[in-house]
Amino acid sequence: MRILVTNDDGIFHPGLEAMVNVLAHFGEVYVVSPDKERSAISHSITLRHPVKAIENNLFTSATKSWMVNGTPADCIKLGVDVLLKESPDLVLSGINIGPNLGKDIYYSGTIAGAMEATLQKIPAIAVSLATFDTNYVNYEQVRILFYQLMEVMLQNKIPKEILLNVNLPYTSKELCRGVKAVDLDMDVQRYRYVGLNDPHGQIYYWLKDEYHLLDDLKDDMDFKELREGYITITPIEKRGVSKKRIEQLNRWFYVFNKKREELFHV
Repeated sequence: MRILVTNDDGIFHPGLEAMVNVLAHFGEVYVVSPDKERSAISHSITLRHPVKAIENNLFTSATKSWMVNGTPADCIKLGVDVLLKESPDLVLSGINIGPNLGKDIYYSGTIAGAMEATLQKIPAIAVSLATFDTNYVNYEQVRILFYQLMEVMLQNKIPKEILLNVNLPYTSKELCRGVKAVDLDMDVQRYRYVGLNDPHGQIYYWLKDEYHLLDDLKDDMDFKELREGYITITPIEKRGVSKKRIEQLNRWFYVFNKKREELFHV
């Protein structure tokens, strides 16, 4: 099995190394990752300047790895189009520091790296960790939990058209309560702008993450179940076009188009 890996925290982040070390037990691992942090960059790609991929030997467990001056979506597209001789069987993005829940899927570079794979019709998994303390993460504990999860997932056929968004609680295998497939809680307002005064009395705005302040969360949804100690998995369909809405919009403009045909004889 050929596994292509990226992240949005940058190629030097220990979460990426932890993922690579686990996945090496299941197949050949190829890393194509941004050269620096690209968090919350969503599904952007690089258009205005060339993208460079520098091969390196940063990961002893990886077959090959490249550092790219681009986004997670760039990395997956470049890996599939150019760098890998054969298309990967599976793409993973992570292990991201901080969970990706609810509306985060529209902002996250981690999610975007996996979503790019679904656009290429390759099965994909995004993995995030529910902690923000980058300096004191016990990655041995994380690797054990992640290994047990992947062992089960790879025994099953992962759909090509669906991204699996995984969030790991930061806990030991003994304290983890299990795995739950859940929906996204899109009603949660996790990020809010707050106004601050600079030394000159001018107001500027900073986006504040209120994850730790959230309460009254819905049962059987991603925010609540992750907080309760479960690994959460949310299957996210590839963003597509609604055929039903196409028909509706054509009805809106039926009379408009008829009048134009009569007026201009088209």
